[in-house]
Amino acid sequence: MRHSVLNRILAVTVVCLAVASPALAKVDLVTLPAGKRIQLTIYNSADLTLARDLRELTMKKGENVLQFSWAGTLIDPTSLDMMPKRFGDKIDIFDITYPPRVRNLGLWNIRSGVSGSVPVEITYFTSGLSWRAFYLGTLSNDEKVMDLEGYVRVSNQSGEDYPDAETRLIVGKIHILDQIAELAQREFPYGRPFPPEILARPAAVPTEELAVRRERAREAVGLVAAAKPKEIKKEGLSEYFLYTIEGTETIADGWSKRLPSFKTRGVPVTNLYKYEEDRYGENVVRFLSFKNDKEHKLGDTPIPDGVIKVFRTVDEQAHLSYTGQAGFKYIPVDEDVELNLGAAPDVRVKPKLMKYATANYAFDRKGNIDGLDEITTFKVEVENFRDIPVRVEVTRNFPNQYFELEKSGDLGKFEKVDMDTVKFTLDLKPNSKREFEYTHTQYHGTRQDRSASRS
Repeated sequence: MRHSVLNRILAVTVVCLAVASPALAKVDLVTLPAGKRIQLTIYNSADLTLARDLRELTMKKGENVLQFSWAGTLIDPTSLDMMPKRFGDKIDIFDITYPPRVRNLGLWNIRSGVSGSVPVEITYFTSGLSWRAFYLGTLSNDEKVMDLEGYVRVSNQSGEDYPDAETRLIVGKIHILDQIAELAQREFPYGRPFPPEILARPAAVPTEELAVRRERAREAVGLVAAAKPKEIKKEGLSEYFLYTIEGTETIADGWSKRLPSFKTRGVPVTNLYKYEEDRYGENVVRFLSFKNDKEHKLGDTPIPDGVIKVFRTVDEQAHLSYTGQAGFKYIPVDEDVELNLGAAPDVRVKPKLMKYATANYAFDRKGNIDGLDEITTFKVEVENFRDIPVRVEVTRNFPNQYFELEKSGDLGKFEKVDMDTVKFTLDLKPNSKREFEYTHTQYHGTRQDRSASRS
């Protein structure tokens, strides 16, 4: 496994760097031990991850230099930051400088008032880490409740291994001014490096004088007075949601890992079968719905968008039968969700045209037809081949709002959805069949006006 980038402190550094800058041979490099804790916060709306790495540095009193290399990774060097977690009043982190003619390398200049172990937290932004949410739903035998399990698949293409990392996921959108991956591949983070004289800092020079020299050097090369992380603009902050994965996991570069996020048992669900020829063709489509609230044993947090696969328990041995899958968008707390599980071959709706006629022709002054009634009679068969009861919605759409409808038979609940759409809702017992008829009279042309005057 590849070593962490934060461990890439060159043990033979002074010799290697002396070729690029003799001044570097005069400074001692702090050796970075293995990390104590690393935390990754991954955004799903941008190629952006915040890494926070806790380390124990061995400092000596006076000037210290810490070397950091990001070669082969997508780390944004302009976002590097360090903060002492103890001895804050005795540790002065001046800045991070970038040696000339040396790529992918930065040096932190630190003045310490203590000697020994100092805990610090190193933070930076990187690219190449992403996550997607997946869900597994297991319906009970009667399909009235469902066990719901959530998983997150984290993929790492950042060029860096992250051992024993705590993973946090952000649901929400942000706007960044630059792409992290592009910044990480620049020859020098800010376009050009500091001149060599900044890096040659004899220990005898007072701290105040060093600060003055550094400030003058920055002004000379046209750089800003302090190295700031790249600006990030956040939008809709109140809608952000932080999703923390319990425990720690090693996420190796080039690998994906599935992490469990939550598990809830006995979520009440509603099954509904829909037939609407204009939308779904000749198939009956199955929908599964529930609500993200306390009543449905959810509602603690929003549910990130993802894909759910649904199975059904078919016997006492808990054998499973595949039901279908669906993708869905982010579900806020107290929001309803309706999952389209696809075509249902075990429920069938068959409309059959029984009669067609035209009548009540109207003519203009020249004898041309300018209005008529179109009369159609349909018989609708609804069959349930399943071993459990089902509810079926049969929706019929008509060409315009000028019509009358006569209904007969075992049609269940009827409602007019809008001006040109009606819906029949039927509850069917296991392995049963129901039939109903309707006669639809559609008014065309000038007959529409007469229909409107009667309504």
